[in-house]
Amino acid sequence: MLGKTYLTKQASLLLQFARSTSDSDLSAKLVSKAADLKSQADPLPDKDQSPKAPDVTSDASPNEPTGAD
Repeated sequence: MLGKTYLTKQASLLLQFARSTSDSDLSAKLVSKAADLKSQADPLPDKDQSPKAPDVTSDASPNEPTGAD
């Protein structure tokens, strides 16, 4: 399931594209799609509930040389 943050960002980008085009038909379609995404995002919780990626640790500290000099 897509999160609220993602859907809101996509809707915002579509509106930016709609404002930047001189094609009125394309602009109307982009605005319509942005409205669809916004309506999908509205009922979702504010904080995304998607699973978190596991922490990744490296063998070497970022401040230590790796020995590949």
